[in-house]
Amino acid sequence: MRKFVVWGDSALARRLVGELMNTYSAQVTVIVPDLTAGQAPEIADIRADDDDQSAPIMIAARKTTRAVFDTADLTDADAIAFVAEDDVANVDAALIAREVDPSIRVVLRMFNKRLAAGVLERLANCAVLSASEIAAPAFVAAALGDSNPTTIRLSDGQQLLAVDRARANPSDIRCGLANLATGESLPAAEDTADLVLTSVYGRRAEVEPQPPHRRPRMRLSRLLIGGGLRRVLGATAAVLAIGTVAVATVRHVGAWKALYLAVLTALGGANPQDDASVASQVVDVALVIVGVAVIPAITAAVVGLVVKARLAIAAGGLTEPVSGHVIVVGLGNVGTRVLTELHDLGLDVVGVDRDERARGVQVGRDLGLPVIIGDVTNPDTLTGASVATARCLVLVTTEDVTNLEVALLGRDLARQADPDRKLRVVLRLFEEDFARRVKTAFDINLSRSVSYLAAPAFAASMVGSEVIDTIPVGRRVLLVAEVPVGAGSQLEGTYFRGVSTPGLARLVAVQTGRTGLGVGVQTFWAPEQNRWRTLDRTHTMVVVATRAGLVALLERAAGVENPPPFHPPSAPPLLTPQPRT
Repeated sequence: MRKFVVWGDSALARRLVGELMNTYSAQVTVIVPDLTAGQAPEIADIRADDDDQSAPIMIAARKTTRAVFDTADLTDADAIAFVAEDDVANVDAALIAREVDPSIRVVLRMFNKRLAAGVLERLANCAVLSASEIAAPAFVAAALGDSNPTTIRLSDGQQLLAVDRARANPSDIRCGLANLATGESLPAAEDTADLVLTSVYGRRAEVEPQPPHRRPRMRLSRLLIGGGLRRVLGATAAVLAIGTVAVATVRHVGAWKALYLAVLTALGGANPQDDASVASQVVDVALVIVGVAVIPAITAAVVGLVVKARLAIAAGGLTEPVSGHVIVVGLGNVGTRVLTELHDLGLDVVGVDRDERARGVQVGRDLGLPVIIGDVTNPDTLTGASVATARCLVLVTTEDVTNLEVALLGRDLARQADPDRKLRVVLRLFEEDFARRVKTAFDINLSRSVSYLAAPAFAASMVGSEVIDTIPVGRRVLLVAEVPVGAGSQLEGTYFRGVSTPGLARLVAVQTGRTGLGVGVQTFWAPEQNRWRTLDRTHTMVVVATRAGLVALLERAAGVENPPPFHPPSAPPLLTPQPRT
């Protein structure tokens, strides 16, 4: 039985433990800071789907030391994963683990790409993955109506593209991935798949051009002439109108002269007139008193709105009307990735978060995007992001309840502006059952779970598979992996056509030669069309698989100790015509 160690009490840790226990039938030891905090209680309740109903081994340790890893029997483990939400803490714990066992396979969760590259350069037998980077494409695809292609780059620089069949060049299609209508992955009848995998080596992916990016803004006039100033100006106009009528009545002058006298008296002061009538003096006094009140009110309103406008511009908020944009609420790790990917596609994006210190706030501002800081459950915050004209509202805070609350609020605000419009909403939800109930009760069909999307890649990496990328299919993913054919494995000598299993795994390409063997690497596309070619220990398979399919394929590809020499099977003899008798 495989043995793994997981360090951390995050949502990803919880999902990863279940993945290792139930998909890979492994024994898992979990190290958490506190058995009663974070996701630790839920992790302790996980049970394997076997007759023994085995549970993970839980170890509580507030400080990571060599003794902690000795207690976890690290030297007997196949791999360890560090999946806390703190990059530095993960690296520090990994370095301590390597002091205990210099050869153990390490899988690190990291957001910072530069730090990740540095770690990979210095730690052998190590994989660095980003949960947010794995999950973000699924949220982007959902926001754009699943019309956004997923690009996969192989280790030799060649590229694959997961795209709708209607947009693919038929000659480039390598396999069918999924029937999105039925949810069937890797169908046996590949022509029924509407999501397909194509090769785009040697040229750019043929995708629909996106409009040039422009930063959404709100007109400065809207910021300056706000509701408060409009009310002050309206009241002033009403006072002057009443004053004009009063002056014209008392002094028996025309309309223009009456307006002239009223404005100068109210706003410029007045000279006392001893010989004027009592009624005229009363009107003058009233206008002066009103003027004393009106002038400060106008001044305060103007100054306040100018300051508000300057603060809005400095903070990166909206400064012009915008429509057809995407609002991303929650600018943590996932929100930052989603915000960046949407911006890279040339789309208008508005970021929203309640915390000025959130990671994506500065990232958005550095990209020149409007970022609004405010309570996301406050209608004014969503109104300020122009939710009524938005293309989609993407909610990726870490709280399921907050995401649902803001989704319902945003949809109501959009409906108030246009009763016939239904705002597209994408939710981040952890619990699968909760997502199903939300879909039924609130008619919100688009929800994704970061941990559910990322855990399969982390688990596959722990068992040694080189997972290149993931392809989102609804709330689930297909794994794209490079699997070497082990010497003496079950697959060595197998015909290319015997690798794929409908619904589980599909062989996309076969790479010949290995780095360091002195043999050039070549890639065979459509390998199943080479009916009589067989796999050998110098081959690496490029496969698309479900979690269960990858597990089965890894078992078939696993090499053995002291493998016998490989002798490829002979090709079938050619049939020669027999002479007629």
